[in-house]
Amino acid sequence: MTYTIKTVAEKTQLSIYTLRFYDKQGLLPFVSRNAAGYRTFTDSDLQLIHTITCLKNTGMPLKIIRQYIDDVMQGPSSIAHRQQLLTTHRQAILAQQQKIMNNLHEIDFKLQLYGASNAVELVTLEQQYAKADKVANGLADPY
Repeated sequence: MTYTIKTVAEKTQLSIYTLRFYDKQGLLPFVSRNAAGYRTFTDSDLQLIHTITCLKNTGMPLKIIRQYIDDVMQGPSSIAHRQQLLTTHRQAILAQQQKIMNNLHEIDFKLQLYGASNAVELVTLEQQYAKADKVANGLADPY
């Protein structure tokens, strides 16, 4: 089955502009054009666009995505390089995920603090500590 760029935009939730941009950036060399010169997409194209979207959504730079797509176009001879690119990217995602989890723990701590029955007392103590810390270091009290 074939699809127009409009249909692909709807199916992938990417704008037509984004699909054209990706094509101009060399990310869609697998997309064919019909006799009238319009892009014509297939189901296998949609699968690759899904992969591109996944890589983009997880922070892979377009330059590296282009390398990955170039490898895909080369066929099986590039499997080792694809594996290396994806392994490196996976490690970066895991590191980012750990940072997010650390930040989430801090947010959960603050929510627990603010939800405590003695929240006013705890926040008051926290502010008093901050004020004393400024004074002890010869700084103006911003509170």
